[in-house]
Amino acid sequence: MRNAINYLVVTVFMLTAIFTTAQTPEQLFEQGNSHYANGQFQEAIDAYKKVLDTNQESASIYYNLANAHFKLNNVAPSIYYYEKAKRLAPADQEIKNNASFAEKMTIDAITPLPENTFKKWYNSVLTLFTTDGWAYATVLFVALCTLLFLGYYFTASSTKKRALFVSSLVSLLLAVFSILFAYSAFAKISKDNPAIVFAKESQVKGEPTLSSQEAFLLHEGTKVMVLETVDNWKKILLVDGRTGWIPTTDIREL
Repeated sequence: MRNAINYLVVTVFMLTAIFTTAQTPEQLFEQGNSHYANGQFQEAIDAYKKVLDTNQESASIYYNLANAHFKLNNVAPSIYYYEKAKRLAPADQEIKNNASFAEKMTIDAITPLPENTFKKWYNSVLTLFTTDGWAYATVLFVALCTLLFLGYYFTASSTKKRALFVSSLVSLLLAVFSILFAYSAFAKISKDNPAIVFAKESQVKGEPTLSSQEAFLLHEGTKVMVLETVDNWKKILLVDGRTGWIPTTDIREL
């Protein structure tokens, strides 16, 4: 009987300790912010990673995590987390600016293939919102189109009817464009498989074997696109059109 009571007391004590020491994701995030403000960047990184361990993610967490790594001159991790933040908030200019600063720390100078004016415009518009953002825009424009058409239907004034009818058509057209951009954004995310080089230096091979001839060298922080996987090798594509095979352990996929 005494052993049972002792076991119960110990169990209650342990449960109490767990619940009193457990921190919510919000508390961990604020703790990370506090460490960052005090210049304790590694402690901030540890706190932000604990937030991610709770299966919580947001552009703010990735952005702050990237900033902390940037302060410690951790090239690859800073670029990696800026890219994670950009995927969740593609239109955030502050994230884009800081990501550009981090990219200046990389060694590899890779010139992207030229794009025509339309493609540049299309990509700039596409990245204004995430897939969900374009979906919300579609719903908004459809609702607006419906309201404007109802206004057109019940309005007696011919001048107002014309204005409401034209406005409803414009809203419908914007809804169609939003659907197309939502689909394109989803297709891009589904097809694209970007990764960041984490190795200080990596030999990219012409074939997925160690004995294959070296195609070119890459260094930490360079962004690549993963095309396929063979054993412990990834076939990658650079923005300048070059392809090659890199060890899986040398990169980290987004």
